[in-house]
Amino acid sequence: MPAAGQMIVGHRGASHSAPENTLAAFELAWAEGADGVEGDFRLTRDGQIVCIHDADTSRTAGKSMVVADSTMKELQQLDVGSWKHPRYAGERLPTLEAVLEAVPEGKLFFIELKTGSEVVPALKKVLADSPVPRDQLVIIAFDADLIRECKKELPEVRAHWLTGYKRFVGGWTPSTGEVLETLRLTGANGLGSKAEATAFDAEFIAAMRDGGIDEFHVWTVDDPDLARFYIDQGVWSLTTNRPGWLREQLGDALR
Repeated sequence: MPAAGQMIVGHRGASHSAPENTLAAFELAWAEGADGVEGDFRLTRDGQIVCIHDADTSRTAGKSMVVADSTMKELQQLDVGSWKHPRYAGERLPTLEAVLEAVPEGKLFFIELKTGSEVVPALKKVLADSPVPRDQLVIIAFDADLIRECKKELPEVRAHWLTGYKRFVGGWTPSTGEVLETLRLTGANGLGSKAEATAFDAEFIAAMRDGGIDEFHVWTVDDPDLARFYIDQGVWSLTTNRPGWLREQLGDALR
């Protein structure tokens, strides 16, 4: 893998310019030189894995359909591109299979699961049929139980637990110790952290490394100064809506 701080990951693809979680957004991210791409996935009523962030299609399709209550065929009749720009009219929700088919050789793809553990059997089947090498895939999720189940059923695929932070009087939650304990209990290979520089700071990162965790990702970073701060801390990757632009802004800061 590239050295710490070197990787730029497209958040839902190049989602600043193209409709998020579509093949168009992923293809643009690859064209802009992203080292990896992240996409969100949910389970349909008929047991297929579809690429979409929200539980409901209203925001990106302009028509309300609950993903878990809809079939893949029904969902793929929706236009999820026009809301971004007329040139993306007719863009459809892709399946995980279709997304994986488009992953270039040597690039990383981050599969963010927005469900519970019920998705794992379907995920195992899709990955078993996919030619993408396991070392190009990373499963990520906020659900610690889901990460634990993925490590149990798919031990050959890296999995990272995701967390944000909430401020309280005297500090932040989860604490460094709570994060390390969750990573230990789930068997996660790394941490995906919200880019909260006053919480996920140099001290926090040093404690993670001392605890044996050296795969750190931060999201979502569209500010070059914030990106430089995390590069200086040695993070593994930066997730951004603007992969090509951010790489240009950072220049030699990436190593």
